[in-house]
Amino acid sequence: MADKLLLEVITPSRAVVREEVEMVVAPGEFGEFGALPNHAAYLTAIKLGELRYKVGNKTEYAIVSGGFAEIVADRATFLVTAAEKAHEVDIARAMKAKERAEQRLQAAAAKREAFDVARAQAALQRAIWRLKIAEKAK
Repeated sequence: MADKLLLEVITPSRAVVREEVEMVVAPGEFGEFGALPNHAAYLTAIKLGELRYKVGNKTEYAIVSGGFAEIVADRATFLVTAAEKAHEVDIARAMKAKERAEQRLQAAAAKREAFDVARAQAALQRAIWRLKIAEKAK
């Protein structure tokens, strides 16, 4: 029996994580789920949120958004549109993105433009999650 799980978090532009871990917890489309070594095969959609994984005695954090995860006995593979480790988050940039999204949301709501509201809400959620994850790197 394997006592580690190979965690791979891959975006279209790079491999964000490729590491042996003791466990991983991720934001599935239908709720948070976790996987340990020798987990039953599992395939699910991933939504925006926190990915956390344990390496030795340390818990690491990342933000992931949109994609899929495949869990098999000794491997957890995440193919996502975007991912960032907590220590990689540019806090100043995330704060500016949050402010811009809030301004766009107010402007779109005033005009009653549903499409712009949805885009602004999505941008705001991404910025909020990036800031939450960055805080955990401290």
